[in-house]
Amino acid sequence: MDLRTTEIESKMVAVRFDTAEMSEEPEKQRQPSRTHVRDGKSMNKTLADVKEYPHAYVFIVDMPGLTSDQIQIGIEGEKAMVVSGERKLDKDDRELVRVLRMERKRGKLMKKFELAKNANIDAITAAYQDGVLSVTVGKKPLLKPKKIRNIPVRVG
Repeated sequence: MDLRTTEIESKMVAVRFDTAEMSEEPEKQRQPSRTHVRDGKSMNKTLADVKEYPHAYVFIVDMPGLTSDQIQIGIEGEKAMVVSGERKLDKDDRELVRVLRMERKRGKLMKKFELAKNANIDAITAAYQDGVLSVTVGKKPLLKPKKIRNIPVRVG
């Protein structure tokens, strides 16, 4: 594995998997909710790539079988982006159709990404083609440190 790739992923963008909240009492732990468990499974089965370019981050998420109106992209605060959608069972005439094999997965697709500090949430675009969603998040320009100017002190 390329060390630079690992360094970029750890510093800039990381896929975030939430953990269950803990109870205030250390010896008694609260069980994760059904929604939390379902969302965790959805995040694990949704595949994504993250790329960094000089002026933007690009998130490429596999979302096969969905239409563009079934996909939601949300921003949580300024720290995280959530991409989700749901693939439902086809509506066939149940009396005439007998399913012989069902291997394609149904259900919720979801991925949560932690955004870098320099991500510009006002510059987000998305495109969906052939079951692949591409979300581009622009970068804020880096602030250049001000040049320190020395002023000579005269005596007298």
